[in-house]
Amino acid sequence: MMVLVGIFLYINSLMILTFFMKEAFRTDTRYILFAHMLFVDSFLMVATNLALLLIYNRVAIPYEACVVLNLLMIWLEFCTPLTLVAMCLERYVAVCKPLRHAAISTPRIRVVGMLLIWGLGCVPALVILLSFAALVSAERLTMRVLCSVDSLIVIEWQKYLQIAVFKFYFLVMSMVITFTYVKVAAAARSASGENRRSSTKGTRTVALHAIQLLLCLIQLLTPWLEMAVLQISVVIYAKIRVANFVVFMIAPRCLSPLIYGLRDQNFFQALKHYAVCGLDKKIQAAASHSRKVELRH
Repeated sequence: MMVLVGIFLYINSLMILTFFMKEAFRTDTRYILFAHMLFVDSFLMVATNLALLLIYNRVAIPYEACVVLNLLMIWLEFCTPLTLVAMCLERYVAVCKPLRHAAISTPRIRVVGMLLIWGLGCVPALVILLSFAALVSAERLTMRVLCSVDSLIVIEWQKYLQIAVFKFYFLVMSMVITFTYVKVAAAARSASGENRRSSTKGTRTVALHAIQLLLCLIQLLTPWLEMAVLQISVVIYAKIRVANFVVFMIAPRCLSPLIYGLRDQNFFQALKHYAVCGLDKKIQAAASHSRKVELRH
């Protein structure tokens, strides 16, 4: 698990470096959203793996620290699918309403978009925090615990409240992603020539986002499954939690490099350049110089 996360963080670091090194990426809305998602995913991976290591090594931490860590993970967990929704909407406007695309690419709109993502992302964490604060005793906060999401559950109805909030977000984001995919696919079918190629590429991008978003959204529903399995067997419950973590937490975040790092030629060329520390251009320059010398002789 740590090896997978290490590879993931290394690739993300390269992509974030690539984003900051080229001004063309820093002024393009879709690349800005992509870099934002890389930041969120990287911090989420660090936080979740910190919690995983603490539990695996059975290290008890103060209850207040556990509450903060869990709320941070829930906040970041929702920011990723919300960013994916924003990226799909950006592709929808770019493909279906190209004349309005410039209007959403201003710095002001980008800031508003980021604030909306973080604001909507913090709502589930606030709901869980308020329900926890209303029920927990002051004595309990002085304890040291093995930190997990279940540490915030004082009575059973909190779990049902959490599932209800997660399902609401799942429904709304699923509707948005379905709408954007249908509209972009329809635009691809009706376009022709260069526009058709661009629209088809947009459809594929939205489809990959949809798969990535689906995995992220299923992660929001896993507490319901885990709660049901816990009634059957603690051993199976532990295995299900690990499987959910790998399939629905790590896997969708590994799709980000595939969608932009490999499919986008501009970003891929820049990424390859910085990945080899600029050696590709030095080799090309050396080869060009060698050919010139040969031609002279």
